[in-house]
Amino acid sequence: MTRKIFATLFALPFAGVGVFMLWSIGVTLADSWRTEQWVPVNARVLDGGYTTNSGDSDTYRAYARYQYTFGGETFVNDRVALTSSGDNIGSFQQESGRRLSRAAASGETIVVYVDPEQPANSIIFRNIRWGMVGFKMIFVVVFGGIGMLLLIAIWLPRAPETDQSDPEYQASPWLLNKHWQSATIRSSSKKTMWNAWAFTLLWNAISAALPFIVYSEVVDDDNYLALIALLFPIVGLGLLVWALRRTMQWTRFGPTPVVLDPFPGSIGGDVGGTIDLKLPFDPATDFQLTLSNLYSYEKGSGENSNRREDVKWQDEQRAHAERGGKGTRLRFRFAVPAGLSNSDAKAKDSYFLWRLNLNARLAGTDIDRSFEIPVYATATASTALSDRDLRAATVRKEANDEQAIREVFELKVDAGDKRLSYPFGNNFLRNVGGFVIGSVFAVAGVYLFTAVSERLMGSVFSIFGGLIALVCLYIMFSSLDVRKDSSSIWSVRRWLGFPVRRKRLLIQDFAGLDKNRTFQTRAGDRHFCHYSVHAFGRNGDKILVGEGFRGEGQAEAAMRFIEREFRLAE
Repeated sequence: MTRKIFATLFALPFAGVGVFMLWSIGVTLADSWRTEQWVPVNARVLDGGYTTNSGDSDTYRAYARYQYTFGGETFVNDRVALTSSGDNIGSFQQESGRRLSRAAASGETIVVYVDPEQPANSIIFRNIRWGMVGFKMIFVVVFGGIGMLLLIAIWLPRAPETDQSDPEYQASPWLLNKHWQSATIRSSSKKTMWNAWAFTLLWNAISAALPFIVYSEVVDDDNYLALIALLFPIVGLGLLVWALRRTMQWTRFGPTPVVLDPFPGSIGGDVGGTIDLKLPFDPATDFQLTLSNLYSYEKGSGENSNRREDVKWQDEQRAHAERGGKGTRLRFRFAVPAGLSNSDAKAKDSYFLWRLNLNARLAGTDIDRSFEIPVYATATASTALSDRDLRAATVRKEANDEQAIREVFELKVDAGDKRLSYPFGNNFLRNVGGFVIGSVFAVAGVYLFTAVSERLMGSVFSIFGGLIALVCLYIMFSSLDVRKDSSSIWSVRRWLGFPVRRKRLLIQDFAGLDKNRTFQTRAGDRHFCHYSVHAFGRNGDKILVGEGFRGEGQAEAAMRFIEREFRLAE
């Protein structure tokens, strides 16, 4: 209890700041609504200007004394805006102070707004300063959110600790996870939706005031470097789209749990099961399932740490779809080789997990679900899908993979020689974002170096951003030509059509093809492994004959295609 009290005392100031700022925003909005009913009256400014308070940064506060007549009575007031405190958010305080100072010096009248019920109450500027509201929302979301989450975590009742020495858990370790008590496993879609909204709101609350600050920096101080800060609200808009899409998907499909058969999934056996969807059955729709064995770990330490996931094994298949009670029922069965790592029932600093991803392109909202499932070395077979249906699903997947690889390269025949052309357009969209970001950093570095005399930071930004931009530029316009003639296989790397590297492998030395994982990417909870294909010789030589294949299935389809078209199996 003593620990809870100290933790509460630590959390309360954070929560208090958030509550105070929320109250301050509420008062501002209420005052603005109330003053909308007030009456405009001409007033004479007796004194006006702005004061500067110097501290860690300068803040400004506009002030004024003005006189007006209402209902035959004369009043003097000094209320300028909805809030009376000073700040440096934008240039409102300075511009207002200068305007009031000019009015006091020239004797010209200004318009003030008077409460008809209490004429002694008046205000000059009654508009809401949304930049200030956005700035205060940072404290509401960040400080208040942290404080409230801490208080919830401190006082929320917790389930009793599981006795891991219990024989039941020794025999069935997956039962240590509260989500794995039965064969029905729910997806992480609902959690992902709420996480998407939480992150989106946090990001946009923090960056809400930036457009107003940037406007002031550019207009008042000609600081065009400040435009870089607009990247943050732009990213915020992208996050908002992401959160809306996750919400639409959850609303359309609901929970869609997977029912495992066997339970748990089996290393050295099968991972299989069924998924029921609230979706009218359409035999033309392809539902892709990806099963991954992942290693999750923390990289770095302290504030620089982040969680990474490495794919240790992955397989894909097309689900067998049929009519079901809710509309569409999906059946699947993966054969899982022995020797892979069991699921860890409890997340630790580093642990292994198994994730099942379901994806399909549909009219309207696509489906994208992920399930963290228990998989253990039980060597148990699945009855969820017959051998016949599994073969049909495999044939369909191989046909789709071959169709997909034909979009990666173009097969040409020239005087009996066959040539595979991998144009640079395949790499363009994947790297254009990195090129833009690298270029922005490089330009900012040059500006810092030349205009602001920040030589160290300017050099770091320029070199780092320039390297990223150059690497992405090279990949964007890099292409590959693979040709087979009567005696050799040739592999030519080109950039903007100009050859930069050429390699040759004699047909008489050809020993086979193999695939190599080049890198992996991630979108949400789904991992994509990218592969290249090499031809290798008996003397150890190897040349690149294919690249840009997403998933092991596409890489294997490319190997079958190259072997068949180049007649390498003869």
